[in-house]
Parts: sequence; C-alpha cells; structure tokens
Amino acid sequence: MDKKNSKSVAIIVAHPDDETLWAGGTVLSHPLWNCFIVCLCRKSDLERAAKFSKTLQILGSEGIMGDVDDGPDQNPLNENELAQTILKLLPSKHFDLIITHSPNGEYTKHLRHEETGKSVIKLWHEGKISAKELWLFAYEDHNKKYLPKPIENASATYKLSEGIWQKKYKLITETYGFEKTSFEAQTTPKSEAFWQFTNPTDVQHWLSSENKTFLKKINQK
Repeated sequence: MDKKNSKSVAIIVAHPDDETLWAGGTVLSHPLWNCFIVCLCRKSDLERAAKFSKTLQILGSEGIMGDVDDGPDQNPLNENELAQTILKLLPSKHFDLIITHSPNGEYTKHLRHEETGKSVIKLWHEGKISAKELWLFAYEDHNKKYLPKPIENASATYKLSEGIWQKKYKLITETYGFEKTSFEAQTTPKSEAFWQFTNPTDVQHWLSSENKTFLKKINQK
C-alpha cells in the first residue's frame, strides 16, 4: 500500500464495526488519507455510538451516524428514503474514493449491508454522489460454510502487516468490546479485499454479468 498518497475518502457502512472489520486495516495503513465514515444505523444506541466515536479517533477519521431502522425483523427499507439518508449524512463534495458494502453483503446474510451497497452504487451511477473511484467490500462465506474471507478473484486484496492487524483486532475486541470467541473477533480478516471501479457503467456491467456468475458458483458449492 502506498502510504504517501493522500486521498479524500468516504466509507459508507451499515453498522458501527463494519468500517473496522472490512476496511479498518486499509484505513490504518493510509495515515495520510482524509477519511469520513458514514454509519447508517445505531445513532440512538448510546453504547455503540460511543464506541464508534472512539474508533473514529483511533482511525484518525471524521464521521457521522444515522438512525436507519435496524430492528430484529430486518424489514426492507424504502429505497428512496435510504438514498436520501445517505445524501443527508455524506458531505456534499467530490471524493477521490468511496468504499462501501457489496450488494451481496460480506456474509450470509444481512439485508442492511446489501441495501447499503445497492444504494451507494445507484447514487454514484446517477451522479448524486461524486467520486473518482468506488470500492466494494469483497468477502464471502459460501452460505455460512465458514467465516467470511476475501473473495479469491476480487479486484484487489491487501495482506495486512501483523502490526496493522493487531491494531484492527484491538479495535474489535477492546474498543468495540467483542469477546474473542465472538463472530466479529473470529472473523476479523487479516487481508482486506475489494471490487474496484472507476466508471459507474462498469459497476452496472459487474452487477449484471460477473456478479451473477460469482453468485451461481457460490450457490452450487
């Protein structure tokens, strides 16, 4: 990773801890990045909100939280309302890079992850958010057959140094307070993977072709 390259970066995630699990090592490895992290859920969860705030400090990032419904029923969100929430929380500016969830999510299954990814892609395609590049988290668990891990043919996979991974792991287990036996702690990837796009049209092509091929392979295993 090129630590000398300063970028304006937005990370848009569903929950506090998603930014750390799926991209925390990348942020820690780029101290010159100017990161703004949007977390769509749990603003009213005072405990999680406080942990998110502390995590921002450790990551050297700014950020904001929303209060999108994240109840146990996980009813589908209104697409327009979700899009408007993202636009309200995200600073109105051009970013060098936006990072968010894949429409497939990172594991089987969390609807809020999938909805977030789809909404960000649509907003970028429509020109309602501006960025030179869009990266989507690239992880899978083969329908719960194992813990989430980087997708082998992702556009880019970055192996974290031991020191960076330890910082990331401490964020999950100490700052967020997840037990070492928890899903989050056991998952914490030592490599971070992304689907990378510089053209919104390419994302649409990926969604309609390569992504379908990937999903077919996953479902056959």
